[in-house]
Amino acid sequence: MWEILHAAGIDPAPQRTSTTWATFLRSQTHALLAADFVETVTLTGSRLYVLAVIQHAPAEYGSSAPPAQPSAAWVTQTARNLLMHLDDAGRQVKYLVRDRDGKYPAMFDQVLADAGIAVVLSGVRMPRMNSIMERWIQSCRHEVLDRTLLWNQKHLLSALREYQRHHNDHRPHRGIANGRPLRALPEPLTDPATLTRLGIRRHDRLGDLLHEYDHVA
Repeated sequence: MWEILHAAGIDPAPQRTSTTWATFLRSQTHALLAADFVETVTLTGSRLYVLAVIQHAPAEYGSSAPPAQPSAAWVTQTARNLLMHLDDAGRQVKYLVRDRDGKYPAMFDQVLADAGIAVVLSGVRMPRMNSIMERWIQSCRHEVLDRTLLWNQKHLLSALREYQRHHNDHRPHRGIANGRPLRALPEPLTDPATLTRLGIRRHDRLGDLLHEYDHVA
Protein backbone atom coordinates (compact mmCIF):
# COMPACT_ATOMS: atom_id res chain seq x y z
CA MET A 1 0.00 0.00 0.00
CA TRP A 2 2.84 2.39 0.88
CA GLU A 3 4.45 1.82 -2.53
CA ILE A 4 1.16 2.59 -4.31
CA LEU A 5 0.68 5.84 -2.36
CA HIS A 6 4.33 6.81 -2.83
CA ALA A 7 4.12 6.22 -6.58
CA ALA A 8 1.03 8.47 -6.66
CA GLY A 9 2.95 11.24 -4.89
CA ILE A 10 0.98 10.96 -1.65
CA ASP A 11 3.04 11.35 1.51
CA PRO A 12 2.24 9.68 4.85
CA ALA A 13 -0.61 11.34 6.74
CA PRO A 14 1.46 13.14 9.42
CA GLN A 15 3.47 14.94 6.70
CA ARG A 16 0.33 15.91 4.82
CA THR A 17 -1.36 17.49 7.81
CA SER A 18 1.58 19.21 9.52
CA THR A 19 3.79 22.14 8.55
CA THR A 20 7.44 22.17 9.52
CA TRP A 21 9.01 25.29 10.98
CA ALA A 22 11.27 25.69 7.94
CA THR A 23 8.26 25.48 5.62
CA PHE A 24 6.45 28.12 7.66
CA LEU A 25 9.43 30.50 7.49
CA ARG A 26 9.84 30.06 3.74
CA SER A 27 6.14 30.53 3.02
CA GLN A 28 5.84 33.70 5.14
CA THR A 29 9.22 35.28 4.43
CA HIS A 30 7.81 38.57 3.06
CA ALA A 31 5.38 38.92 5.97
CA LEU A 32 7.75 37.95 8.77
CA LEU A 33 9.70 40.01 11.30
CA ALA A 34 12.17 38.80 13.89
CA ALA A 35 13.23 40.64 17.06
CA ASP A 36 15.80 40.16 19.79
CA PHE A 37 17.72 42.08 22.43
CA VAL A 38 21.47 42.55 22.06
CA GLU A 39 23.63 43.33 25.08
CA THR A 40 26.97 45.12 24.99
CA VAL A 41 29.32 46.82 27.47
CA THR A 42 30.94 50.27 27.35
CA LEU A 43 34.46 51.21 28.41
CA THR A 44 33.16 52.15 31.85
CA GLY A 45 31.53 48.77 32.34
CA SER A 46 27.96 49.97 31.80
CA ARG A 47 25.67 47.49 30.13
CA LEU A 48 23.66 48.74 27.17
CA TYR A 49 20.79 46.98 25.46
CA VAL A 50 19.65 47.17 21.87
CA LEU A 51 16.32 45.95 20.49
CA ALA A 52 16.96 44.82 16.92
CA VAL A 53 14.27 43.96 14.39
CA ILE A 54 14.86 42.37 11.01
CA GLN A 55 12.48 41.60 8.17
CA HIS A 56 13.20 38.20 6.64
CA ALA A 57 12.73 39.53 3.11
CA PRO A 58 14.45 41.64 1.99
CA ALA A 59 16.54 41.07 5.17
CA GLU A 60 16.35 44.74 6.15
CA TYR A 61 17.13 45.51 9.77
CA GLY A 62 16.75 48.39 12.20
CA SER A 63 17.60 48.86 15.87
CA SER A 64 16.87 51.07 18.84
CA ALA A 65 18.57 51.48 22.21
CA PRO A 66 16.93 52.59 25.48
CA PRO A 67 18.52 55.24 27.71
CA ALA A 68 19.27 52.61 30.37
CA GLN A 69 17.59 49.30 31.18
CA PRO A 70 14.76 48.68 28.71
CA SER A 71 11.58 49.55 30.62
CA ALA A 72 8.15 48.18 29.72
CA ALA A 73 7.06 51.64 28.54
CA TRP A 74 10.08 52.00 26.27
CA VAL A 75 9.70 48.54 24.70
CA THR A 76 5.99 49.20 24.12
CA GLN A 77 6.73 52.54 22.48
CA THR A 78 9.31 50.84 20.28
CA ALA A 79 6.56 48.52 19.03
CA ARG A 80 4.45 51.56 18.14
CA ASN A 81 7.40 53.16 16.34
CA LEU A 82 7.92 49.93 14.42
CA LEU A 83 4.31 49.95 13.26
CA MET A 84 4.64 53.54 12.07
CA HIS A 85 7.77 52.63 10.11
CA LEU A 86 6.03 49.66 8.49
CA ASP A 87 3.05 51.82 7.58
CA ASP A 88 5.24 54.54 6.05
CA ALA A 89 7.12 51.91 4.03
CA GLY A 90 3.92 50.19 2.92
CA ARG A 91 4.98 46.85 4.39
CA GLN A 92 2.40 44.17 5.15
CA VAL A 93 3.52 42.01 8.08
CA LYS A 94 1.64 39.09 9.65
CA TYR A 95 4.08 37.60 12.17
CA LEU A 96 6.89 38.62 14.50
CA VAL A 97 9.18 35.93 15.91
CA ARG A 98 10.82 36.56 19.27
CA ASP A 99 12.17 34.62 22.21
CA ARG A 100 10.67 34.47 25.72
CA ASP A 101 12.84 37.23 27.21
CA GLY A 102 11.20 38.90 30.21
CA LYS A 103 12.10 42.33 28.79
CA TYR A 104 9.06 42.07 26.51
CA PRO A 105 5.97 43.33 28.36
CA ALA A 106 2.48 42.05 27.60
CA MET A 107 1.66 45.40 25.97
CA PHE A 108 4.36 44.80 23.36
CA ASP A 109 2.45 41.80 22.03
CA GLN A 110 -0.88 43.60 22.43
CA VAL A 111 0.19 46.62 20.36
CA LEU A 112 1.29 44.29 17.55
CA ALA A 113 -1.87 42.19 17.85
CA ASP A 114 -4.04 45.32 17.48
CA ALA A 115 -2.26 45.94 14.17
CA GLY A 116 -2.91 42.38 12.98
CA ILE A 117 0.58 41.06 13.69
CA ALA A 118 0.74 37.75 15.56
CA VAL A 119 3.69 37.20 17.91
CA VAL A 120 5.27 33.75 17.55
CA LEU A 121 7.43 32.64 20.48
CA SER A 122 10.50 30.52 19.80
CA GLY A 123 11.06 27.40 21.86
CA VAL A 124 13.00 27.43 25.11
CA ARG A 125 16.75 27.32 24.37
CA MET A 126 16.06 26.90 20.66
CA PRO A 127 17.87 29.81 18.96
CA ARG A 128 17.61 28.08 15.59
CA MET A 129 13.90 28.94 15.57
CA ASN A 130 14.99 32.56 15.19
CA SER A 131 18.05 31.82 13.09
CA ILE A 132 17.86 34.91 10.84
CA MET A 133 17.99 37.18 13.88
CA GLU A 134 20.70 35.14 15.58
CA ARG A 135 22.81 35.25 12.42
CA TRP A 136 22.50 39.03 12.26
CA ILE A 137 23.53 39.36 15.92
CA GLN A 138 26.62 37.24 15.24
CA SER A 139 27.56 39.41 12.25
CA CYS A 140 26.99 42.63 14.19
CA ARG A 141 29.18 41.43 17.04
CA HIS A 142 32.00 40.15 14.83
CA GLU A 143 32.03 43.14 12.49
CA VAL A 144 31.29 46.04 14.86
CA LEU A 145 30.58 45.53 18.56
CA ASP A 146 33.53 43.24 19.36
CA ARG A 147 35.90 45.58 17.47
CA THR A 148 34.72 48.93 18.85
CA LEU A 149 35.48 50.62 22.18
CA LEU A 150 32.10 52.11 23.01
CA TRP A 151 32.02 55.24 25.14
CA ASN A 152 28.30 55.58 25.80
CA GLN A 153 24.84 55.11 24.34
CA LYS A 154 25.28 57.93 21.83
CA HIS A 155 28.41 56.26 20.46
CA LEU A 156 26.60 52.91 20.31
CA LEU A 157 23.68 54.36 18.36
CA SER A 158 26.04 56.11 15.94
CA ALA A 159 27.90 52.85 15.26
CA LEU A 160 24.67 50.90 14.78
CA ARG A 161 23.27 53.48 12.34
CA GLU A 162 26.41 53.18 10.23
CA TYR A 163 26.19 49.40 10.34
CA GLN A 164 22.49 49.58 9.45
CA ARG A 165 23.27 51.59 6.30
CA HIS A 166 26.10 49.19 5.44
CA HIS A 167 23.95 46.10 6.03
CA ASN A 168 20.90 47.33 4.13
CA ASP A 169 22.56 49.13 1.21
CA HIS A 170 25.89 47.45 0.53
CA ARG A 171 26.70 44.22 2.37
CA PRO A 172 26.03 41.13 0.19
CA HIS A 173 23.90 38.36 1.71
CA ARG A 174 24.24 34.75 0.65
CA GLY A 175 20.60 34.06 1.55
CA ILE A 176 19.46 36.37 -1.28
CA ALA A 177 22.01 35.33 -3.92
CA ASN A 178 24.64 37.81 -2.69
CA GLY A 179 22.18 40.66 -3.17
CA ARG A 180 21.67 43.68 -0.95
CA PRO A 181 18.35 44.21 0.86
CA LEU A 182 17.65 47.74 -0.37
CA ARG A 183 19.81 48.05 -3.49
CA ALA A 184 19.79 45.95 -6.62
CA LEU A 185 23.04 44.36 -7.75
CA PRO A 186 24.80 46.20 -10.58
CA GLU A 187 24.77 44.71 -14.05
CA PRO A 188 27.72 42.34 -14.62
CA LEU A 189 30.57 43.67 -16.76
CA THR A 190 31.36 41.51 -19.77
CA ASP A 191 33.18 43.86 -22.15
CA PRO A 192 36.91 42.91 -22.13
CA ALA A 193 37.96 46.52 -22.76
CA THR A 194 36.00 47.67 -19.72
CA LEU A 195 37.42 44.91 -17.56
CA THR A 196 41.02 45.85 -18.38
CA ARG A 197 40.38 49.43 -17.25
CA LEU A 198 38.27 48.46 -14.27
CA GLY A 199 38.34 51.12 -11.57
CA ILE A 200 37.29 50.37 -7.99
CA ARG A 201 36.53 52.98 -5.36
CA ARG A 202 36.65 52.12 -1.65
CA HIS A 203 34.50 53.84 0.94
CA ASP A 204 35.29 53.27 4.61
CA ARG A 205 32.81 53.38 7.48
CA LEU A 206 33.30 53.41 11.25
CA GLY A 207 36.95 54.37 11.17
CA ASP A 208 37.97 51.73 8.60
CA LEU A 209 36.09 48.90 10.31
CA LEU A 210 33.77 48.47 7.33
CA HIS A 211 34.87 48.70 3.70
CA GLU A 212 32.56 49.20 0.74
CA TYR A 213 33.67 48.86 -2.88
CA ASP A 214 32.00 50.33 -5.98
CA HIS A 215 32.89 50.73 -9.63
CA VAL A 216 34.12 54.19 -10.55
CA ALA A 217 31.53 55.91 -12.75
